[in-house]
Amino acid sequence: MRRRMIFKFGLTVIVLVAVFMFYIIHQQADQNEQERGATEGNQIIQNQSLKPKELTKEEKLRLAEKEKRGRIWRDSIHLSLVVCGDRGNESITLIKSAVLFTKSYIIIHIFAEEELHSALQYQLNSWPSLVRKKFEYHLYGIIYPDSNQEWKMLFKPCASQRLFIPSILTNVDSLLYVDTDILFLSPLEEIWFHFSRFNSTQLIALAPESEDRQTGWYNRFARHPYFGELGVNSGVMLMNLTRLRNSTWLSSIKNYYKEYKLKLTWGDQDLINVYFHFHPDELYVYPCEWNYRPDHCMYMSVCKGAERGGAYVLHGSRRAMHNDKQPAFKAVYLAFNAYSFQDEMKTSLLPLLLKNLEATAKTPCGTVRDVFSMRVAQFINHDVKYR
Repeated sequence: MRRRMIFKFGLTVIVLVAVFMFYIIHQQADQNEQERGATEGNQIIQNQSLKPKELTKEEKLRLAEKEKRGRIWRDSIHLSLVVCGDRGNESITLIKSAVLFTKSYIIIHIFAEEELHSALQYQLNSWPSLVRKKFEYHLYGIIYPDSNQEWKMLFKPCASQRLFIPSILTNVDSLLYVDTDILFLSPLEEIWFHFSRFNSTQLIALAPESEDRQTGWYNRFARHPYFGELGVNSGVMLMNLTRLRNSTWLSSIKNYYKEYKLKLTWGDQDLINVYFHFHPDELYVYPCEWNYRPDHCMYMSVCKGAERGGAYVLHGSRRAMHNDKQPAFKAVYLAFNAYSFQDEMKTSLLPLLLKNLEATAKTPCGTVRDVFSMRVAQFINHDVKYR
């Protein structure tokens, strides 16, 4: 009897323990399920919060416009010039020559004295809308490091501004800098193509200062180091601004100025020559037809490339576009200056250009006057007609 009672009691205890264990396990499972559900819920909420917000129609349009603007900025040809003193009208004619021949969109960066801004804006904004669609321009003041105005009068007023463009236009990768006494006789795409020929070390492209040792300036008169045998001219300068910013360009230019300032005749151009004397591997040299100047024809014709295929870029240095020392340069300038966008180049610009040049036939540069018209005639007669 006693054993039977003990057995029943033991069995009852076992059943109770089993029920209790089942209850505990079941409760733990419910709790785990609740926690898992809560975690999944939190993840859903979190994922919903991380999901990008749906843009409004206006926001999408603004984003698309921003992306389009970025592509235009990257893919355009960037042109830069510095305008001071009485160079305003000259710079407008320069820009006209660039716009006439170039198919690519042009972004023009104009550094100018504040008092010239309104006149430049007025003239550029007055051009026909069809022409204005081909380019945009940005006006800047004259900006020097530490506001040091000593740089401004280094040579021609404001010419040294070009030295500091890389540190000012920090959102521009590459550009073509030109003096204001320049006329383009061919599309900008053609000179821009030289960028594709740069090797990995080259920062800037320039043309030689001279083609002839007997008449060269640097080899006869310079009192400072200069590039190569005859030096380089800085009036037409392709600049890879990204590479320049990553080089010793700016600090070196400042140091060379301190060292050679009393020996500089041509100011910033001399400093550029000093720099490339010590860094020759950083310079790409293109031939004289990309920077054709009076020096190439005033004594005898020394630019053989221009004789064969014409000048691509005309540089009226020493005010040759305005005086009568080398009338062929003035003849070209007057033709471009007189041209109206409402007229066709084939019936207006080209005939006037040829007529003006014919009148210079007995002058030194006039004897090779085809140099001044060859590229223009080829463009107008064989490539496109401007309307």
